[in-house]
This record gives sequence, C-alpha cells and structure tokens, in this order.
Amino acid sequence: MVLVQNVSKLYCLYHRPSDRIREVFPFANKKLHTDFWALRDISFSVEKGETLGLVGPNGCGKSTLLQIICGILQPTSGRVVTTGRVAALLELGAGFNPEFTGRENVALNGEIMGLSRAAIERALPSIAAFADIGEFLERPVKEYSSGMYVRLAFATAIHVEPEILVVDEALAVGDAVFANRCVRKFEELKQRKITVLFVSHDLGLVKQLSDRAILLVNGRIHSQGEPSQVINRYIGLVLEKQRAEVEPRQEKRLDASFRHGDGTSEILEVQLLDAAGEPARTVASGEPVRVRVRSIFHQPKTDPMVGILIRNRIGMDVYGTNTRVEQVALGSFEPGDELELDFEFECWLGPQQYTLTVATQNLDGSSHDWLDDVLAFEVVDSRALAGVANLRAKVAWQKKPRVARERALR
Repeated sequence: MVLVQNVSKLYCLYHRPSDRIREVFPFANKKLHTDFWALRDISFSVEKGETLGLVGPNGCGKSTLLQIICGILQPTSGRVVTTGRVAALLELGAGFNPEFTGRENVALNGEIMGLSRAAIERALPSIAAFADIGEFLERPVKEYSSGMYVRLAFATAIHVEPEILVVDEALAVGDAVFANRCVRKFEELKQRKITVLFVSHDLGLVKQLSDRAILLVNGRIHSQGEPSQVINRYIGLVLEKQRAEVEPRQEKRLDASFRHGDGTSEILEVQLLDAAGEPARTVASGEPVRVRVRSIFHQPKTDPMVGILIRNRIGMDVYGTNTRVEQVALGSFEPGDELELDFEFECWLGPQQYTLTVATQNLDGSSHDWLDDVLAFEVVDSRALAGVANLRAKVAWQKKPRVARERALR
C-alpha cells in the first residue's frame, strides 16, 4: 500500500544565482528568494491492488508527487510510507546508461530493484517480447528513438515483479499498438493485485483503468473520488481557465453532476424523447429518438452553438455532435430570447446504460452553460450484444456437404 500524509514541497526561487550566496551571509537583512509551494498538504492512501489516476494541468505538482512517493525527492514536510517493492517509470530513459545496450540496461535496472541475475535472465525473454524493439536490444540506448526508450523502460518496470508500480505519462510517446498492449498489461496487473499510481493526460484512459482519481490544482488536491466525476471537474477547469475555483452555480435547477459556463445563455430543460415524442429513460436499440434542449439567453449573442455528448457507464465518450458539426447556423439572439432545439437520430447503441451531457457554447468552444451527465438513459435489445455500438451485422453462410466437396477435389 501507499500512504501519503500531509506532504508539502517548497522550492526557493532566486532571480539570480548569486542571490543564493548573498542570502547566506549574516548581514543579509532581507529574503532574496520567493517561496514556491509545488505541493501543499497532500494526503491520501492507495490500498493494495488499487489503481489510482492523477490528473491536472501542467505544473500542478503531479510529477513532483510521484518523485516524492518513489523517494527521489524529499518532502519539505509530511511523510510517505510504501509497503513493497516500488518500480517507477518517471522520465524518458531515467535510470538508463546511454552507453549500455538495452540488454545491459535491463540487467542493471533489475539489479537495482533487488533481483538476482537468474531472475533477470528468466524475465528477459518476456521483456524483449513486450518491448518489441528487435535487434536494437543489443544496441546502445543512445541510438534509440523516444518510442523505443519508453517501450524498453516500461517493459522492464512491469517485469521486475513490483508490488507498487508508479508511471508518469508512459504512453505519451508510444504508438497505438504499444499503447493497447500497455492497457492490457495494466488490466492484468489489476487482476494480480498490483498497486498502480499513474499520471496521464489521456482522460479516457484514466476513466478506463482507474479505481479512483485525484485532481491536483496549484499543488493541492482539488477533488478525488470516482474517476468520471473527477474528470468532469477537470474538464470544467480547462474550459474556464479564468476561474481559480469553479463551483456549480447554485441557482441552476437541472440536476447535473457538474455545471459550468459564463452565463451568456442558460439551459432550462433537457429531454430524451422516444419515437412517439414522449419523454423516455429506456429506448430500444435502433429506435428513432430526439434530444431536446431548451435554453434562454441572458446576453446578446450571434451564432451560438448547442452540443450533445453521450457517454457509457464507465465515462467513455461514445458519440457527440453540435450544431456547427451539423452545419446549422442559429442566427442572433437578444436577452430574453429562448431557443428550443432537437437533435434527431436512430439510437444504434449497444444495450447498456448511458448518460447525456449537453452544452450551449461559443464557436471557439468556450461554454455558456455546460451540464455534465444531466440525464441518464438505458438502451435495451432482445439480443445480447457486446460493446457500445450496434453495427447491425448481416450473416451470409452456406453448407457444403462432404460428398460434393470430394467431387470438386477430383
């Protein structure tokens, strides 16, 4: 397990290198540096076998926190307790000697992790197969591309039998095939009860892999909990950078998991209508449906945009569109004007539960009113289908009797 208790990290920022020396002298009567708190009062725990995703904007302290957990940095205050062998992949090529071959670096990293030479030799074929860099395993790593670095470093980290795996943006430079391979490996590690902490800007991946997520903002924990809820808050912060703290507007009546926007317009009503035009919470796969969005404008606006987004039960984006994509111009609106708009489509989704997110926006993507998961609905089907899309496959087949086949072969 991992226990982080009241961890803070302070850096002293100097305008000039000489200020470091001048500040040491006893006659210096003023502070020549600026305090920068990279982390402030971070506390959480990760249980054995749990996968924790860390998200947040650049500079919020994610990488610093991982380095403290791994023991690379010492916190200014607080403490970190880890139980078990920790394997880390924090920076591209960290821990690799550029003059050594890939094979030699695997052996070096394995010995640093406390593995015997025999254990390393047993793991080497699996590492080579996972990294899939071919003959470059016998070449110095200084000749590697960034993708090859990550392949070998990640393969080494997950094959040294860690009890805690710490990963910082490992999949950012890998190709799609390698990324899918890593995702499957993460799922395998979860089944083996390996504790995983990872940082990623791929929010879909965080939703897919994490049991819990933490959002860091300005070195503090902004929110933590169920990944979809945490990521909804993160998206809100990204879309509204001008706000230091974004909170749902209290005057809103619709029940959304998270709501934000500049208030140019306000969404008054969201409905999912079935083929008969009646409000529905359950629809049949393939049934024509309409998403009706009704809004009112509080400020003058020309060419606003209305959009919808459907997510599945683990928070993965399934389908989204808006009036700009559909090439529908909405014209101009004055304060007090209302807009009622319908999105009509055949609901060819697989049978499971989904949520609907709606938004009124400017053409640059900034939001007037954004409502996350404002409406939940279920798609049902008489057939058991896998996945989120019903592609309506047609099956063609024929039977070839054995006698006819033998005659054809003569």
